[in-house]
Amino acid sequence: MTPQDPGTIATVAAVMAVYLGVLLFIGWRAARRTHGGEDFHLAGRGLGAWAAGISSTASSESGWVTLGAVGMTYAHGISGLWFAPGCLLGYLVNLYVVAPRLRTLSEEQGSLTLTDVLTRRWGDPKHVLRLTSVAVILLCMMGYVAAQMTAAGKAFSSTLGFSGPGGYVIGVLIGAAVITAVTSLGGFRGVAWTDLFQGLLVAAALIALPLYAILRLGGFSALIAGLGAANPNFLSATGGRVGPAMWGFIVGELGIGLGYPGMPHVVTRYMAAGDLHEVKRLSVIAMLWGVAVFYGAGLVGLAGRVFLPHLADGEQTLMVMSLKLLNPVLAGLMLAAVISAILSTVSSQLLVAASAVSYDIVEEVVGKAADDRRSLILGRWTVAVVGLLGVGLALGHVRVVFWFVLFAWSGLGAAFGPLVLFAVLAKDAVSRHGALAAMLTGLGVTVAWKLGREIAANPDAFARVPFLTLAAAALLLLLGRATERFEVGDFAAVLAAAATTFASWWLVQQGGLHNLYELVPAFFFAGGAALAVSAAFPAQSSGGGVIPNDSRT
Repeated sequence: MTPQDPGTIATVAAVMAVYLGVLLFIGWRAARRTHGGEDFHLAGRGLGAWAAGISSTASSESGWVTLGAVGMTYAHGISGLWFAPGCLLGYLVNLYVVAPRLRTLSEEQGSLTLTDVLTRRWGDPKHVLRLTSVAVILLCMMGYVAAQMTAAGKAFSSTLGFSGPGGYVIGVLIGAAVITAVTSLGGFRGVAWTDLFQGLLVAAALIALPLYAILRLGGFSALIAGLGAANPNFLSATGGRVGPAMWGFIVGELGIGLGYPGMPHVVTRYMAAGDLHEVKRLSVIAMLWGVAVFYGAGLVGLAGRVFLPHLADGEQTLMVMSLKLLNPVLAGLMLAAVISAILSTVSSQLLVAASAVSYDIVEEVVGKAADDRRSLILGRWTVAVVGLLGVGLALGHVRVVFWFVLFAWSGLGAAFGPLVLFAVLAKDAVSRHGALAAMLTGLGVTVAWKLGREIAANPDAFARVPFLTLAAAALLLLLGRATERFEVGDFAAVLAAAATTFASWWLVQQGGLHNLYELVPAFFFAGGAALAVSAAFPAQSSGGGVIPNDSRT
């Protein structure tokens, strides 16, 4: 999608320049208030309700909400809206169950990252949980960061009229340079403030554009008539699906929300809120944002189906419709909203990946940079290095990395979601060995089930799941033995995860189970593995928020 009129290109470019300038200004302002490690990693636990609330939601959605969600209703009609209640259910759990408890718990512990919370909750004397958590985060997040930079590169190049491979490279470099600068300078506060600005821009775009488009169509009755004329199934809540396909689709869409408690870049916003009063306020703000954005995105897709019935790619609906219906300045703002959705997520993921290295590994495992000043410098340099790595992956089109993106949301949600809920609701139900089993099971089942759902596209990869599971389990067992980090319960956790992954590989081939979104079985299998291993190998110590002999060195 490239605007052809040079005047339109120039106007859109001017709007984009102003938009990027605002981001850099926000990053500079945040940098002036960032003075130490806790400031860099968690904004000094002083975020206001608006920044924490909008940042927690905007960072979770990425370009999916302005591209993917729009494309779902463009392709499927009203049945594509099932994602909205699924996401909002996840918001409800996160905001009203997880957020207040996690804010209190993390402050009691002095934890700065989600990994910190989990290792302190159950103890981690040999850093097994911390190293496993960091590995899962980096495996999922680095693919995510590279993919978001790729999406930003394509969005910048198309909206600014750049063409060919050179245009894509310029787009990637523009987006990466701005967001890496903002994140490295402003840290958590810079990311949260830019998220607030970008999240409000996204919300405004997804409220205004569909309402204007529907008005131009002649109202909601004209929209419904147009959808029915295009395809009667567009007006059906099931989209014409029946039997296992229908239930798999509905349960899967509702199950999307299971991933939210396990997203490190989301739940750390609650840890950074000023106090519990701010948590209560941010919960209302975030829910209202979610309702507006999800249903707004769905309406964009529905209106686009009537306005632009022959689009080759429904995910381009917002951008194409903006250029057709609006003057160049407003169109530029709409296109900035698309890029905002991407950059608000990549900055948060970049910070989480960098914190996993600089704080969880270098500071906690290795024991370096104990003072605030050194922690700040280390964090900034790590963001810059991780950002450069993401650019390299985006420009190099590393296929293996982008393959992991397919599993990133479900993998993180299943690996950490059950543990976050156990940590804030039922700590004593799980031991550190059970927590290890949950992380490994969540990731393993996600991969096996995802490949099973798409067996036609990946028959060879799906057939190799048993071999790869055995190889991964053997490697972990050998590493645990060679480094003398594993206890008997850790060996049991690895074996339980391998056995559950095998079971899921067999189950996904039975009946209509392949219709079920992989996050749903992965989440519940991970929780079950945690409880089973914990029952066999219970916690050796108990107490409050901090367990003695935890991971601090």
